[in-house]
Amino acid sequence: MLDDLRDSFESLARTTQSLLHGGESFELNLHGEDSEFVRLNRGAVRQAGSVVQRTLSLDLAEGKRHAAGTLRLSGDPGADRQRVAALVRELRAQRDELPEDPWLLSPDEPLSSERVVTSALPERDEVLDRLVAAGRERDLVGLYASGPVVQAFASSRGQRNWFVCPSFNLDWSFHLEADRAVKASYAGTRWDGAAFSARLERACDELALLARPTRHLPPGRYPVYLAPDAVAELMGLLSWGGFGLRALRTKTSPLLRMVEAGEAFHETVTIAEDTAAGTAPDFQEQGFRRPERVPLVEAGKYRASLVSPRSAVEFDAATNGATSQESPLSLDVAAGDVPTDDVLRRLGSGIHVSNLHYLNYSDRIRCRATGMTRFACFAVEGGERVAPIGVLRFDDTLFRMLGANLIGLTRERETILDPGTYGGRSVGSTRVPGALVDDVAFTL
Repeated sequence: MLDDLRDSFESLARTTQSLLHGGESFELNLHGEDSEFVRLNRGAVRQAGSVVQRTLSLDLAEGKRHAAGTLRLSGDPGADRQRVAALVRELRAQRDELPEDPWLLSPDEPLSSERVVTSALPERDEVLDRLVAAGRERDLVGLYASGPVVQAFASSRGQRNWFVCPSFNLDWSFHLEADRAVKASYAGTRWDGAAFSARLERACDELALLARPTRHLPPGRYPVYLAPDAVAELMGLLSWGGFGLRALRTKTSPLLRMVEAGEAFHETVTIAEDTAAGTAPDFQEQGFRRPERVPLVEAGKYRASLVSPRSAVEFDAATNGATSQESPLSLDVAAGDVPTDDVLRRLGSGIHVSNLHYLNYSDRIRCRATGMTRFACFAVEGGERVAPIGVLRFDDTLFRMLGANLIGLTRERETILDPGTYGGRSVGSTRVPGALVDDVAFTL
């Protein structure tokens, strides 16, 4: 089926080429997926099905004027060619009414590529049988998605890029009562039954702990273990303008003080955009190639920005294939040297934070963040989790949490795929360790 899709995309690229007038050029993007979806609730399968969709995006340019539009492909070659021809006529009429775009940039040299991520996806029934068995006599709710995601690029300059990444993403929760729940996930490109069993067992253990009486901790400063899911939430917030050149040059980056005032993270903190190890394509929507790895923060210090083609023109810099949002798609935080099995003993007494939500900046320029604890978070005493805690709000700077107050990062890391499916399955991924942090400020 994917071979047929590739042939169809190439045919549509040739069709578009044949429709050009004079000095026109085009850039064509394909986003497709062949996905299996299963929804579960109260420990049983409630909905199962499949989604096959292909979306074509066309940007038609002449000089510095351009207009873009999208359409859903039907799979009927003749009908799709007619719809592309109609889209070209519509965009040509729109473009003639638009002003020139001063930040428009296309690759000087067409660089074609092909990347198909090797994978070993599980059988759907195997996943569901084990999950339903674990959810027996428990209130389990979740979503399972699996299958290949395809992205492709073609241009009038002859450039062709093809990317396929088959992946699975199982995102579920055990709900106890009221606001008490344990959230868990397992995702990737290669299924490991033993790793899945370990995730299930860990979630069941936390559910048993969650049944204990809740302990309501007063506001104050506590030592904390941030599980990888919680660290991923902090990285997601930091990615909101933290690594883009535009935010840096317009003085809105939360890492501005790292660049201009000497602030730094702990020397063990290294953050990169690791395209080679991620599940996102190695090219972006204008056809610029994305390097295998872009170091963003090395040994606690700012190293490089993500630079979109538009920012490259506006700020006279070289692009490194970033998307227009200039946010990481394959974020990688280097591992530390603390064994995960030893984190609670190292923590001693404090708080085990499994997850965070409602994150935002309380002081963006000082990289001060706020958010709420979520799901199964526990009070720790003597190196043991002793009771679930009531919801707390933290408010602290990431320069403290990932800097002077960072005790250590775990040796083991988790790969977390973005479970988003709005309009199509996301290709974003994050690979993060857990973090031991001292003296985190909780305000209420």
